[in-house]
Amino acid sequence: MLYADHHGWLRAWLRRRLGDTHQASDLAHDTFVRLMLGGQAAALLEPRAYLTTLAQRVLYEFWRRRELEQAWLDALAAQPQALALSAEDYALVREAVETLDRALQGLPAKVRQAFLLRQLDGLKHSEIAQSMGVSVASVERYVRQAFVHLYMLDEPRT
Repeated sequence: MLYADHHGWLRAWLRRRLGDTHQASDLAHDTFVRLMLGGQAAALLEPRAYLTTLAQRVLYEFWRRRELEQAWLDALAAQPQALALSAEDYALVREAVETLDRALQGLPAKVRQAFLLRQLDGLKHSEIAQSMGVSVASVERYVRQAFVHLYMLDEPRT
């Protein structure tokens, strides 16, 4: 019932923000999946407000993932033609970007930003510090924190 009552306006709300009907439908679906997985669907007093907040989070993650993917594609486009990607390689890169995005989700925004500027853009710590308006020591701490986080995700649990 919740889906039938709210899917239409939520999809329209997302379409206005994205300008793409198909992508809006996908994100509306993702929003409802998150709602159902959260187990709170039946207890909502203000479903429209809750769905809007949840959709904003889904939309934010979509834009962040798209930005990350674009950074990878820009880096690859700068490579010589001999290194151009096949369709299979592109799929592997896309999967790697999505995996990296999921792995970095638990980190604060500044830690993610410093890590991505270092690893994807190849900036020096001093350049990152200047662009972020923080000290070099902070950048070093952020990058180290991201590496530790990724290492802990990869470490087998005993």
